Amino acid sequence: MAENQNYNDLLHKNSYVFYRYPLTLVRGIPLMEPIANQWDPIENFQARPDDLIISTYPKAGTTWMQEIVDLVLNKGDLEKAHRAPIYVRIPFLEICSPPPMPSGVDKLVNAPSPRVIKTHLPYQLVPKSFWENNCKMIYVARNAKDNLVSYYFFDQMNLTQPDPGTWEEYLTKFMEGKVAWGSWYDHVRRYWDEKDNHRILYVFYEDMKKDLAHEIHRVKDFLQVDLSEDIVQKIVHKATFEIMKENPMANYETVPSSLFDKSKSSFMRKGTVGDWKNYFTVAQREVFDAHYQQKMKGTSLHFQEE
Repeated sequence: MAENQNYNDLLHKNSYVFYRYPLTLVRGIPLMEPIANQWDPIENFQARPDDLIISTYPKAGTTWMQEIVDLVLNKGDLEKAHRAPIYVRIPFLEICSPPPMPSGVDKLVNAPSPRVIKTHLPYQLVPKSFWENNCKMIYVARNAKDNLVSYYFFDQMNLTQPDPGTWEEYLTKFMEGKVAWGSWYDHVRRYWDEKDNHRILYVFYEDMKKDLAHEIHRVKDFLQVDLSEDIVQKIVHKATFEIMKENPMANYETVPSSLFDKSKSSFMRKGTVGDWKNYFTVAQREVFDAHYQQKMKGTSLHFQEE
């Protein structure tokens, strides 16, 4: 709890100013400049065999899965789930801000085992020690159009990421992979291709929306946690979008406005499937679908868009 308080004290210091950092390429992947500038400690991060990684493309259901995993590991204990904000409970591996803010690596190095770790890194940038130690990973993927819309609104409110520009401009940048953490297409495809080569549980956001209990059963079985059906249903309730949106330990409400401008968008916005239809014009959908077919050609990976 002391670590949580120290982190929040730093985060809320009035003198601490965040910037919209430019993107810098790391092995061909655009990452925010502070991450690129401190890449060596990330690349050389030493995993432990009992580490669990939650990996997603940004805005694909990361916080949702973090909350589910934390509830499963704590067997539905709500007091433990409310012990700290989600970004303290499950540190973000590659996140870096200028001092005095601790980096994700700083927070994880001395964290007790077993550690649960969040990352948005594409497969090829995940530190090799995770694969060498045969760590478990849960990967969450969301359909491209909804993921794009959610990322667009997030980039408006997140004052550390590049200004998204207009919807039309952002649509093009997303298709070209010129957004933070790179190409959605490459990200979801590579983890899909590698899921049978490692201990990766591949979960679809749309399946979580359709039958959350079923996906929580998959998670708890993957993590080998024995839970009664009553506890599973308790977790289902606490992990619904509506409940999480009102939970300050899950909804990023504790993050100051100097970092997240909530007048632009809430961190947890809608959480629906098919919201993209409210933003794509007919012409944009046609262009996007043609590009999508080209980029996803030859894969057995398929998404539900509504």
